[in-house]
Amino acid sequence: MLDVDRLMTGLAETRPIFHNEADFQHALAWQIHQELPDLAIRLEFNPDPDSAERRYLDIWLPTVGTAIELKYLTRRLDVAYDGERFALRDQGAQDIRRHDFLKDAQRLEQAIEQGQAKAGLAVLLTNDPSYWTQPDRLDTIDADFRIHEGREITGNLAWSENASKGTTEGKEEPIIIHGSYILSWQDYATLPEGRYAQFRYLAVKVGD
Repeated sequence: MLDVDRLMTGLAETRPIFHNEADFQHALAWQIHQELPDLAIRLEFNPDPDSAERRYLDIWLPTVGTAIELKYLTRRLDVAYDGERFALRDQGAQDIRRHDFLKDAQRLEQAIEQGQAKAGLAVLLTNDPSYWTQPDRLDTIDADFRIHEGREITGNLAWSENASKGTTEGKEEPIIIHGSYILSWQDYATLPEGRYAQFRYLAVKVGD
């Protein structure tokens, strides 16, 4: 398994902030190349071209059979770093985005079960504290999908029966996690200004 903490620590030294998810994807792939130059790297790789569901892996490392899925979830932040302006938007819809991150973990488990990968990493980088902070209420419509510090993710995860059709449309099926993962958030970087200037990341390691 890749040492994701070492990779993220190295990446933060030169890229503490990204414009968007694609920027994060390319920067992380380059960091992997710099630290592990013998590994082949593919971006947006489809492990099953014959499948009706055209699902691409963000980063695929065929040399070691490792698949990486990424999420970059932001709150509004307008800041300059190293002479470059970064204007991050307030993405919102945290309930849906939590669901989608756990869906990534499920897909990685499935890729391993189907022999398409040996290991997987689901990585979420954010400056939104609502993702890593335990909620005051435990009866929210997305309670099963909460990913705060210390939460254990396992089993069948589904929306509350009170969730609206607008929220659950296209996401009605429960997410099934066969493994068990205790979520541990790590500090990534803190910019010198802005209300949402702290970035943290969560890495869920699947398989070997």
